[in-house]
Amino acid sequence: MSEYKKLLGFFMLCLFQVTYAQPKLTTGAEQVNEYLPLLKAKKIGLVVNQTSTIGQTHLVDSLQKLPVSIKAIFAPEHGFRGNHGAGVHIKNNKDAKTGLKVISLYGTHKKPTKDDLKDIQIVVFDIQDVGARFYTYISTLHYVMEACAEQKKQLVILDRPNPNGFYVDGPVLDKKFQSFVGMHPVPVVHGMTIGEYAQMINGEKWLKDGMTCNIKIIKMKGYTHNDRYSLPVKPSPNLPTAESIALYPSMCFFEGTNYSLGRGTDKPFECFGKPENTKGDYTFTPKAIAGVAENPPYKDKLCRGRLVTNFVNNIFNKEPRLYLDWIMNAYQEDTSKATFFTDFFTTLAGTDELKKQIIAGKTEAEIRASWQPKLNEFRVTRKKYLLYTDFVYFYK
Repeated sequence: MSEYKKLLGFFMLCLFQVTYAQPKLTTGAEQVNEYLPLLKAKKIGLVVNQTSTIGQTHLVDSLQKLPVSIKAIFAPEHGFRGNHGAGVHIKNNKDAKTGLKVISLYGTHKKPTKDDLKDIQIVVFDIQDVGARFYTYISTLHYVMEACAEQKKQLVILDRPNPNGFYVDGPVLDKKFQSFVGMHPVPVVHGMTIGEYAQMINGEKWLKDGMTCNIKIIKMKGYTHNDRYSLPVKPSPNLPTAESIALYPSMCFFEGTNYSLGRGTDKPFECFGKPENTKGDYTFTPKAIAGVAENPPYKDKLCRGRLVTNFVNNIFNKEPRLYLDWIMNAYQEDTSKATFFTDFFTTLAGTDELKKQIIAGKTEAEIRASWQPKLNEFRVTRKKYLLYTDFVYFYK
C-alpha cells in the first residue's frame, strides 16, 4: 500500500473521529425491553461473569427482579465472579449471594451437557470479550452454541463492544493447531463483537457436523468499529487496565516463552522479563496474588526486562496492529535460545511458521507480509457477518 493511501486513510479516520460526535453507546444488556419479552415466564440459563452488568448492577440481579426464572449460571474461565486466575479449574458450585447453581464451562467440562440444559428453555450469553483469538470466551461461545444447537435451545446474545475491534491482524490459525485457545481459522485479532463472531460461527459451519444455532442478537446502539471503548469492568484478573487490554494480543506470545509477562505484579501484560536477563531498564518481582496469580512464573524472583505501558498512547493508538518487536528482540537478545520457546508458543500462534520465522531472523516486515494472503481472505469473510459500521483500513 502506498504511503499516500496510508496517509489518506489515516486522515479520513481522524476526520471521522473528530468531526462527528459519537452517540451514547448502549449495550445489548442495557436494552432490557428488547429481550425481556423473549425471557418472560421462561426457564433460562445465563452464560455470564463479572462483566455482565447493566450500569452498576449485575445482569443476574436485574433479571431476578423480573418475571424470569433463572435455572442455572454457566461460568467461563475465571469463574462467575471473575476471581480465579488463568487456567484454574473451577468446580460446579452454588453462588453464595444469589443461591443459584453455577456450572463451570472450563477445565474438563467446556460444553453444557444435555442434563445441564434439560430444565432450560433459553440460554442468554452476556460476556465481555477483548477481541483476541486466544482469549477463551469465544471458545466458550462456540461450545454453548453447539450445545444449544444439539438440544434445540435458543441462544440470546447480548452484544458488547470489542475494545480491540478497530483493527484486524496476525497469522490466521492453521486447523492443525486447533485448541481451546484457538478454535477457528481467524487471525489473532479478529475485529468482531461477540454477536458478529457468533454469526460467523454459524455462517461458516464451524459447529460439529455443520449444525447451526438458533441465535437472537440484541445489537448495541451507538457503536461502530471506529470506536475506542474503555471497559468499565476488567474482563479477567490479569487485564486490569486499558493498556493491558490493548497490549494483550501482542504481549500474550510471551506466555509461550521462558519469560514472565508480569503476572503477579500490578503491570500484567504491560511488561516482560526474567531473572537472568541482562537487557532492559525495568525490574519487577512477581508475587502470589489470590484470585489473580496464585503461582506466577518466577514467583519472588527479581526479573529484568522492559515496561511497555506508554507504547499504547505513544504508538499503538496512532497505528493499531499486532507488534512483534518485543518477542523478536527478546529472542535475539536471549542467551538461552534453545529454551526460549515452549510448545505453547505454537498453540498461541496457531501456526508453526511464526516460531520458525523468528528463529530464522526474518524481519517483522517479512513476517507480516507472509500473513497477508490469508488475512485478506479473512477480511472478506468477516464483512459478511458485521452488524456495525466497519473501521477504515489504512495500513498493512
